This record gives sequence, structure tokens and C-alpha cells, in this order.
Amino acid sequence: MNFYLGIDFGTSGARAIVIDSQENICSEIQETFKKSSSNNLTTYWQQTLFALIEQIPLQIRQEIRAIAIDGTSSTVLLCDKQGNPINDPILYNDGRGMTVLENLAAIAPPNHLVLSATSSLAKLFWWYRQPIYSQSSYFLHQADWLAFLLHGKLGISDYHNALKLGYDVENLCYPNWLEKWFIRDLLPQVLSPGTPIDTVKKEIAYRFNLRKDCLVCAGTTDSIAAFLASGATNPGEAVTSLGSTLVLKLLSHTRVENSQYGIYSHRFGDLWLTGGASNTGGVVLRYFFSNEELERFSRQIDATQASHLDYYPLLKPGDRFPINDPQLPPKLEPRPEDPVQFLHGLLESMARIEALGYRRLQELGATPLRYVYTAGGGAKNPTWEKIRKRYLQVPVVSSDYAEAAYGTALLAKKKYLIRD
Repeated sequence: MNFYLGIDFGTSGARAIVIDSQENICSEIQETFKKSSSNNLTTYWQQTLFALIEQIPLQIRQEIRAIAIDGTSSTVLLCDKQGNPINDPILYNDGRGMTVLENLAAIAPPNHLVLSATSSLAKLFWWYRQPIYSQSSYFLHQADWLAFLLHGKLGISDYHNALKLGYDVENLCYPNWLEKWFIRDLLPQVLSPGTPIDTVKKEIAYRFNLRKDCLVCAGTTDSIAAFLASGATNPGEAVTSLGSTLVLKLLSHTRVENSQYGIYSHRFGDLWLTGGASNTGGVVLRYFFSNEELERFSRQIDATQASHLDYYPLLKPGDRFPINDPQLPPKLEPRPEDPVQFLHGLLESMARIEALGYRRLQELGATPLRYVYTAGGGAKNPTWEKIRKRYLQVPVVSSDYAEAAYGTALLAKKKYLIRD
């Protein structure tokens, strides 16, 4: 039998899913990130990647034909000539790029996507000002580096991850204003997501009993992988990923870009996947409640009634979408003594942010919203789903396959079969 492996590195954990030729899940492995893993993060990523592969049953592992990996958008790192990270990665929501936006604005076109404190290019520009930059040879996204550990080829990315680096996804090239810039030598070669890069390294094949001809493909971002998994295919259909963050993706005939609101569009065949990502979401809920409390308190909420509490749930200042403001203050007061009321206020406020996000997209010309699939851990909360339906006023359903790793496995399978 032929099997295809998708690996998802999100913000709170990693997951591997293997599918067969009929796209049935044959194996699923999950690793939750430990808080202590923040030290020497790339070593922990590598250990997690290898642990996921190692736990796949041997009889399946031996027949994997292709592998693809997704990572968190705009989580980036600098590497030396051998691919070793020379510093800690900068994570997706790190706003240190705010200090270089004025300089970046002198080079990039007005209102360009990269003019955000959390864009990949802003992070690279920040690094350029640090002494350690002189030791670097490659600038890679999380998914790029993880795939490199398997295939051994440096300096390769995909146009989903490279969007916030300034890559022109309409013309499939780096724009002239970026080609002329001093950091150009560090920028990766950009391929179509899912493009086979090379077979696994000999030592990887031997260590994990993989086929020597097992292909490693160019990856994607975690939110696009969740979209692929959902089954959404028609313009007007969207996927809301309720993971650690809140990510919206709407399939549209029209490309929409607006840095003021943190809106951008990914190329998606002949269509565009437009949307944005907010820093609110599950990371806030888990800060205040355990999983057991979330489930128990949610059951006590009357989802048909609006909460009087008006929050903007963040754990630290700054959001990216639908308000793109790195200084945006969290709003979590007043906090009632009743935890059920507090949770109701949080879920209601997140639903308002989601609805505002989709409204922004349509105001700027995206295809009107007609259907929302839900992915991520929050998709399992029926109370939250009822609240969101009240705000969105369109059908809202859980994706048949809610895990991003399933979408990445589909990507590996599709591109393998095209190649074959």
C-alpha cells in the first residue's frame, strides 16, 4: 500500500497524520509542547519531529511515499551554511519588527503586507541590525527548516510561507524592490506548496525505516493546511481555525490586501485565499481555564443570549487582524466572580472579532461569505459554535477533518500522484 504523511507544527503542539490512497487516516500521533521547551526551541522542534515519525507503526512507515510539513506562519530563523540555527527563532506573534517599520516603509510599496511588526520581512530586517546577522547564510521559516532536516537541501521554501516575506505570489517571483535589497542572498528559493524537493536523506531513511525513494515536499502554513483539510472548495466558503490563535481564511474570486487591517491573500490555484490571523483564541482561554473547566463551564452557558461583557481578549498588547495594531491593549475587565459569566464574555467577544474579520474582507471586495467550516480545538465546543452562528448569520459546521496535519498529508498525496 501507499501512504502519505502530513506533519503539522502549530503553536501549542505538533501532530502527524498518515493517510492511504483513499485518503483514510491510518495513523495519527500527537505531541503537546511543554512550557520548558521554550529553551533551545529548535532542538525541541527536531526532537518532536523525529518522535512523531518514530511513533508511526513500522508497517505503515515502511510504505510512506511522500511527506509534507506545515508550520506556523512567520515563525522564522537564521541558519549558518550547514543549516544550524545561529539564534533563537522569532515566533509568529513577536512584534519586535515594530522598531524597523519606518525603515522598511522606505523600501516596500505603501500598504504592503510586509509593513507589519510581525511579518517575516520585518523580523529579518530587525535581525539585520543585530551583530549575529553576519554569521547567517539562510533565512528560513519553521516548515522550511523542519523539511530540511529530512531532505538535507537548504534555502527552499513555498509561496504560502514566503508571502509575508514579500514574495510576489501573483507573478511567482521576488519583486524588484526586494531583489535589489542587501538581504536578498539570504532569501530562500520559493516553490509551489507540495512540490517534491528530494528524497529523504539516507541516514533518515535508515533511522526510521523509511523508503529510500520517500519524497519530502515543499510545505505550507498551519492555517492553510487546516483549510485543505476542511473540504472547502467553492468561493464564499471559509475556514475559521480556532486554535491557539483565531485564523480566518475565505476562498474568493478576488485578491484582497490591506495592511491597515492585517488582511492578505494566498494564491490558491485560480482563486485566492484571503484572510488574517488574530492573537486572540485558545491561548487566552487556556490561560484562565483548564480543558475540563472549559468543557464544564461551556455547558452552563445559554448561547442564545448575548453577554453584556465586551472584551478584546489578549494576553499581551498587540493584534494583527482585524485590527492591525502592535500596541492594541488587552481588554479583560470587568471580570465577574462567576467563571461561567467570564467564559461567556470571552467566547462572545471572540465571536465578535471573527465576525468583524469576515465583514472587513467583504467590505474590501472579497467574495461574500456563505459557509464557514471550523477547525482547531475550538471546533469541539458546541456552545462556542452556537454563539458564532448568531454573529456570522451563515451555516457554521465543524470540518470533517479538523486537523491541519490531514490537509498537509493531502498536499503530499496530491503532488506525489501528479509527479508519478
